[in-house]
Parts: sequence; C-alpha cells; structure tokens
Amino acid sequence: MKVFKAATLVCGLTLMGAALTTTARADEWNKKTVITFSGPVEIPGVHLAGYGTLPAGTYVFKILDSQSDRHIVQIFNKDETIVYATILAIPNYRLKATDKTVITFRERPAGEPEALRAWFYPGANWGEEFVYPKSRAMEIAKQSNTPVLFTKTETPVEVAEPITAANHVIVVQLEAAPVMAVTPAGEEVAVQEMVTPLPQEAAMAPAPVLPATAGSVPLFALLGLIALGGAAATGFAAKRT
Repeated sequence: MKVFKAATLVCGLTLMGAALTTTARADEWNKKTVITFSGPVEIPGVHLAGYGTLPAGTYVFKILDSQSDRHIVQIFNKDETIVYATILAIPNYRLKATDKTVITFRERPAGEPEALRAWFYPGANWGEEFVYPKSRAMEIAKQSNTPVLFTKTETPVEVAEPITAANHVIVVQLEAAPVMAVTPAGEEVAVQEMVTPLPQEAAMAPAPVLPATAGSVPLFALLGLIALGGAAATGFAAKRT
C-alpha cells in the first residue's frame, strides 16, 4: 500500500510539472508581457476606433499565432478580453539582452504622447520594431529626427471590431506588406539600413511550436490514466512480493 501511495504521488507531481512546463512554453512562444504605461502612448498598426493613443494603464502584449514568418503583435486590455491593436513588426537585434522587459519610444514634441517604437522580451537578444503607416511614419521621423519603419500597403488604421483570428484578412495583408524605412528628410530607404538583422544562426533557428491549448486537457487525462495504471501495477507487484 505504501508503494502504491508513493507511486501515485510521484506520478501526480510529474503530471503537475508537465502542466506547468506547457504553460511556461506557451508564454515563451507568444512573449506574453504585462506592461503598465504611466502616461498616454501612441501606437501604430490597426487599432480599435478611438485607440490610436492608449491611455495610461496596464496592457498585455502578445505575438499572434501566425503561420507566417512575419511578426504580428497584439495589444490586449489587462484581462485579455479586448484586442486594442494588431501591429506589424520586424525583428530588431540588440547586442546585450536584459532580464527585464524593455519598451522604447520615439522622442516627441513637448505635450504630445510618446510614440511606441520597440518591445524587447526579457532575456531575448532581438525584439519587435513596430511599423507605422507611411504618412504617420514620415511625420514621426521628422519630429524625432530618426528613421521610422513604414509599409506602403494600404490597410485600415481603425476597425470597429477587434481582430481575433490569425487568418483575418487584415492579418494576411500585414504578413505580405513590404516594409521600408523613411528618413527625417523624407527619403525612403531599405529597412536593413535602419534595423540590425538577426545573426544568421538565430534567423535560421526553427520557431518553437506553440502547445495546442485545446488538446492539453485530453493529453493530461490520458497521462493521468497511464500514471494510475502504472501505480496500480506497482502496488500489485508489491503485494505479490
């Protein structure tokens, strides 16, 4: 009986560890990050009507589960029930990673909200450099005196309903949109002149597979049955001995 209890306990702890590992991997894959802004922040991308500038508050940033190699970032409310924005971004490499989330902004004239520039996940050497619509990119580049990424593809700036699917028509457009940079002088340049590309080994590394949330419960149930069966067999063998 003691052997049976011990085996059951060990198997239970193993399953618990598997569940926690799955959750951690999911967060690592989509880079889920909780961010609090102390003041209003202008955001690019396709956003809900009236939310081109986010008010001070707490938000959740995530990478959208997309089959494309393009990076689509979504900004949620604190409870993750509303998608405020869906933004095209490209990887921007940094030489030194930090153990904290880093959000960078572009300089703006006094009295205007800061403009979101990039988001670096803790421990990562590369982050997400955000892409603005062309007309707004030209204005910000001139104001901040720095190049700004933009896309020539005409996508809606505001939407009435949140974008919640990876195969949404706007997401598909963003994934295929050509990206360039505009200088403070209004000159269009290749994006490589502004953003430091990932090292070749990092760029060639396969993307991690996001655990299937919907299939996790049946899997754990199956593992549980296997664990109980193994424990029962151990107990039976112990009795015979």
